[in-house]
Amino acid sequence: MKHEKQFDLFTYPNGLRLVTVPMENTRSVMVLVLVTTGSRYETPKNNGISHFLEHLMFKGTAKRPGTLDISHELDSIGAEYNAFTSKECTGYHAKCASDKVDIALDVISDIFQNSKFDEKEMDKEKGPIKEEINMYFDNPSSYVALLFDELLYGDQPLGWNVAGKKEIIDAIKRDDIVKYFSTHYFAKSTVVCIAGDIGTETAKEKVKKYFNNIRESGIIKPVSAIDDQTEPRLKIFNKKTDQTNINLGFRAYGVLDPKLEALGALSFILGGGMSSRLFVEVREKRGLAYRIGTGAGSYDETGDFGTYAGLNNRNLIPALKIILQEHKRLTEELVSEKELTRIKDYAKGRFAIGLETSDAYAYFYGQQELLENRILTPEEKLEKMMAVTREDIHDVAMEIIKPEKLNLAIVGPFKEDNREIKDILNSW
Repeated sequence: MKHEKQFDLFTYPNGLRLVTVPMENTRSVMVLVLVTTGSRYETPKNNGISHFLEHLMFKGTAKRPGTLDISHELDSIGAEYNAFTSKECTGYHAKCASDKVDIALDVISDIFQNSKFDEKEMDKEKGPIKEEINMYFDNPSSYVALLFDELLYGDQPLGWNVAGKKEIIDAIKRDDIVKYFSTHYFAKSTVVCIAGDIGTETAKEKVKKYFNNIRESGIIKPVSAIDDQTEPRLKIFNKKTDQTNINLGFRAYGVLDPKLEALGALSFILGGGMSSRLFVEVREKRGLAYRIGTGAGSYDETGDFGTYAGLNNRNLIPALKIILQEHKRLTEELVSEKELTRIKDYAKGRFAIGLETSDAYAYFYGQQELLENRILTPEEKLEKMMAVTREDIHDVAMEIIKPEKLNLAIVGPFKEDNREIKDILNSW
């Protein structure tokens, strides 16, 4: 099936890439700038620096000396703006009325290219960052996800907290920030994506104008992740809570692996929506959990497949047994045609809902170009999903769901040496 082109990709002579997604029936424009850096590009000595740097980008430039100069200008046009740092990517965005796109581009390009990294502002910002770290540690459902990454990937960049550790944040100096900025923020590592009420040629000229001071350098590659797991792993953070939070899962596939669509189908069957197997068995039939679901994530060369749940403390053991039983069942039998049709319809619906706005389209196209060096349209993505067979799902389940590759992270009132939990993992 032939698809109409819904986007344009243009590469400037310095390597900067621009993805444009013209959209009808909207009066807004989303400006998104993505750069390939994040916690997996760090070292044990500077873990957290990518996230710290993201915070400092809003603290002033020569043209806009202070934080308020930046926020006032964007607020004055009613823009929505923010930034994020992940393990492989950092992003900055501003969404505004289409007649104000020059202001959004001017501000975002200015902070991206010309941030001052004022030492006094940097010292002040260490406080909020440490409080952000505290926030994640105090929230069991957030902290269990951090524990799961530590368990799954170990002491290597993919296993580290994106926000870093408080003692590392305290030790980072201005020179460290400037060096990291100059070696990670440059044209070839950057994708600008503009989606909404703007034409491609107009966007090309504007980006050329505003991103005229971007640095040039060679591409930096992160160290490949090591997988040496040979037996089940368990990590428990003992905390006095009324609810036990768990993350349970396995290593999976990299972002370009052709089996990703089957893995996505597997996650929908297990824990996607209120009619999924785990929701029905754990919550609806037995009332053991309020929150339960399954998802898959991908990085450059690896990924993960996991189930999360929030359980009453006394329900941990029975819930664990059912969750593992449902995982094992997928390795023993094919899903039915009826269930396959249901989850494909579910995927179609979720996909459509997820692509209703200009910011959703910007992230959809921009992150593909940045992290995959290719772009598939929504229709092409759906075609791949619709082509998944029962046999594909079973093959992936057999390959991923293995007892010796199981990882379980727990935050709740349990001790690390809990024999009952260990016995369940070792006998599964």
